[in-house]
Amino acid sequence: MYICMRKQNRMSNRQIKDSDFELAKKWANNEFIEDDIIILDNVGEAPIPNEPRRMSFIFVAICTKGRARYRLDTQDQVVEKNDIILISDHHVVDNYMASPDLEGVGMMISPKFFYEIVRNVSDISSLFLFSRNHPVVSLTAQETETFLDYFYLMKKRISDRANRFRKNFASTLLLAMFYDLSNVIYRVQQMSDTRKTRADAIFTDFIRLVEENYKQERRVGWYAEQLCITPKYLSETVKRASKRTPNNWIDNYVIMEARVMLKNTTKSIKEIAMDLNFPNQSFLGKYFKEHVGMSPSGYRKS
Repeated sequence: MYICMRKQNRMSNRQIKDSDFELAKKWANNEFIEDDIIILDNVGEAPIPNEPRRMSFIFVAICTKGRARYRLDTQDQVVEKNDIILISDHHVVDNYMASPDLEGVGMMISPKFFYEIVRNVSDISSLFLFSRNHPVVSLTAQETETFLDYFYLMKKRISDRANRFRKNFASTLLLAMFYDLSNVIYRVQQMSDTRKTRADAIFTDFIRLVEENYKQERRVGWYAEQLCITPKYLSETVKRASKRTPNNWIDNYVIMEARVMLKNTTKSIKEIAMDLNFPNQSFLGKYFKEHVGMSPSGYRKS
């Protein structure tokens, strides 16, 4: 989740947009290491912007009290007590709402730091494939206690600026934590229906393709061809795994990108239409209004 203080909502869009780790480091006091990792003591107090924001870091958090709701990419998520949140970079967070009593702890990790830690460990890296379909996972009481132990120990080590090995400590603790998280994922997968697991695998591959190609390609048949299955089978499988059609997913990714570009860039609507591979600005306008209910220029001004 892109961190910027609620009390700083008066800041310009440009300041918020350009200050990912910098704003969070000010809010987190001394509980960070350079641009590698930031510890968040109470996620419930961490301000989240109202506009859609693309993740530039990996976010892991545990809800210890209350409830939150947000949209990740194009799908609504609900977080409650003892839920762990795992969001990787490049995803878009929007429509964040939280109960007044929300409490939790979390950490922001730069992709560079994360992949330095888990390089050559495929089991750990694959947990982010799982997180595409399951960004929120319910923990047992014992698992919650384990992850809170990691958090507070990491906070203690990171806050100790006199310790010349604090970054090494953070790396070691993160690696151990992600092993434990992978074990949680294994538990969840073992409890899943075998047929659902197959559908999830196809859905994961489909979403990965959409994320890589939605700006250029919006035909369901093209995605089915890349996956070596029929369009009908792709549609049935994606709908079974996600309760939404492939067209829904593709359209929502395109609209998500258009919304981010309209709010967070100075590109003209014509340039945005070109970036999203529309024949012209008029086609984008009709497409956007059909899905959002207003014109691109109206959305930008709203």
